[in-house]
Amino acid sequence: MEAMLIVEDERSKAVKEEEEAGYDRAKEVKEFDETKAGVKGLVDSGIVKLPRFLIHPPKSLQTSVTAASACFQIPVIDFEGYKSYRRAEIVNEIRDAAETWGFFQMVNHGIPGCVMDELLQGIREFHEQPRDVKKAWYSRDHKARVRYFCNGDLFVSKAANWRDTLACDFQDGPLHPEAFPAVCREAVIQYIEHMTKLREIVSELLSEALGLRSDYLSSIECMKSETMVCHYYPVCPEPNLTFGTAKHSDPSSLTFLLQDSIGGLQVLYQDQWVDVKPVHGALVANIGDFMQLITNDKLKSVEHRVLAGLVGPRVSAACLFYPSARHKFTPYGPIKEFTSNKNPPKYRGTHITEYLGFYRSKGLDGNKALPYFSM
Repeated sequence: MEAMLIVEDERSKAVKEEEEAGYDRAKEVKEFDETKAGVKGLVDSGIVKLPRFLIHPPKSLQTSVTAASACFQIPVIDFEGYKSYRRAEIVNEIRDAAETWGFFQMVNHGIPGCVMDELLQGIREFHEQPRDVKKAWYSRDHKARVRYFCNGDLFVSKAANWRDTLACDFQDGPLHPEAFPAVCREAVIQYIEHMTKLREIVSELLSEALGLRSDYLSSIECMKSETMVCHYYPVCPEPNLTFGTAKHSDPSSLTFLLQDSIGGLQVLYQDQWVDVKPVHGALVANIGDFMQLITNDKLKSVEHRVLAGLVGPRVSAACLFYPSARHKFTPYGPIKEFTSNKNPPKYRGTHITEYLGFYRSKGLDGNKALPYFSM
């Protein structure tokens, strides 16, 4: 621990010296982005010191060197029997987890282990291809339906994250197979088919957990479209100076995450960072900002982060569910069942296009986007 703090102190001094010497972050970021090699390219180049734009402020790093609380454990919900004898029990478990944690892990969810393993392997193989192969997919245009990039908020964040991403956007419907990189094509297509089915199952269970009819969330199409982001976190030479993903909450209605066995994901619970320990065959589910908005804070999107590490590389795939593309300009506000004279709407109506626009403009700055839409 003492050694970690010494390293941080030394690097902080170096950063201060650079700033006093007129450090040009915009120039460094631009040159990095033009390589189209991501942070994996930095590793391949043999760096032993992180570039300045990847170093996070000491204040945010202070908690990164403390162990997450061992007193808490993310709920693990067994979906076996959800159609029949255990449905009521599962609904209750989802309600408790969604209201208290905003996070839970799902097992026996129906997605074959081989499908999940093949996706993780496909993601790894894509990111470990030569730069000249990957760069054909490199884009900062969020409207591109399949693209590879490093840090979506690279040019607006104060400090970048140690991760590269392959994103696949299904919000406007299915994609032709050739739209995906060949190395992970079959794995992505197969996995998304299962995600769509699981989304419908969880939508019903979550509707019932909210005290609504089982088809309610489906009927308002608040989690009809999906975007999958496939993250790759290389081994980091100075993991105590950066994050794999900085503190944030998701802008989605709901997110399903597949993570490998490396670990590093943490959830902020009762002001403590709690490890989301990988469970074999499990998927992590978490409430997003948009679900908190429409439930008028009955369910809350919880801040989480991913630590950079010396072990790895770490691979994950997050499916974020949003309102249907045909409702991208339809205002959503708190559902009337969750408002009353004593509990008036806490948020103004907004459409997902506006929400995502604001979310992207602020970047992962450590602050939630939701308060901007408060009444």
